[in-house]
Amino acid sequence: MSLSMVVTPAIRVECRMALSSLVLFGTSTWTYEGWKGEVYRQNYPKGRFKQDCLAEYARYEYQGVPLFRTVGFDFSFYGPPSTKQLEHYASLLPEGFEACAKVWEEITIPMFPPALRYRSKAGPNPHFLDADYFLEQVLPPFEHAFKTHTGPFIFEFQRTGLEPATFLPKLDAFLARLPTKFKYAIEVRNSAVLGSEYRRVLEAHGVSHVYNHLYGMPMLAQQHEKLEQQFTASFIVLRLLTPRDKKYHEAVKAYEPYDKLVRPLPEMREAAVRLVTQAVEEGRRAYALVNNRSEGHAPGTVKAIHDMLVHHETVPDAV
Repeated sequence: MSLSMVVTPAIRVECRMALSSLVLFGTSTWTYEGWKGEVYRQNYPKGRFKQDCLAEYARYEYQGVPLFRTVGFDFSFYGPPSTKQLEHYASLLPEGFEACAKVWEEITIPMFPPALRYRSKAGPNPHFLDADYFLEQVLPPFEHAFKTHTGPFIFEFQRTGLEPATFLPKLDAFLARLPTKFKYAIEVRNSAVLGSEYRRVLEAHGVSHVYNHLYGMPMLAQQHEKLEQQFTASFIVLRLLTPRDKKYHEAVKAYEPYDKLVRPLPEMREAAVRLVTQAVEEGRRAYALVNNRSEGHAPGTVKAIHDMLVHHETVPDAV
């Protein structure tokens, strides 16, 4: 057989790369009993698990390095944490670890519905997008006790009361009042807001859009298209919350106790990887927060997306 007839089979080469330091993975919150035996292995005194397990969360390793470098403070949506509470959390965290805190709903809800939780104040919210209220009631504990661990503040706006013509000018004026030494991200749950004017407002203040995978919202890629495939800040925030075909309470029922992956969402994972990859290529930091209700087990989802980012396969041409 002549050499001209010999063909060397294609060789599959797997290239292992370290995850970029610009990528910070985390979960929406961290106090889940269903993660015991995996993320949490130590015993806690009675009543101390939720208060103290953040230290073990931040140390949890995957492939020899800490998996989580950020976390969501979802609880701060219902009331600002105290200085003492933040001092305790800061004492548990390593250098470089950042938390993404939701901003108190008193600032982000235009109308309080007549639900039980709001019964005493149902009606128009006088503190909606009130910059003074944020500066006086929300920011000081973070500035005094948690400054080195404070990542982007997340302003979560619900579906109602967000008519773009009235909401966007108010948002523009509000963001203009915020100190630039902190980072801010806007999560809207009304797709009508997404568009060039929304992007312009965020970009003018160096504020990120929160790419949320959520019931009732466009796909992550569609959100990026509505923002002209351009990021608006030096960082991005992703929140992978629920399947797009399940409401929150339906996902809770389907996935509790959150100890295993139940329903992987390949489209969500792939879109998240594309957004994070673009951010890193542009030198932007990427905060990626995963909720148990997205696939059933947030640590498992984080590991899967982590592996998609760090494993690259190439197939050289035959010679």
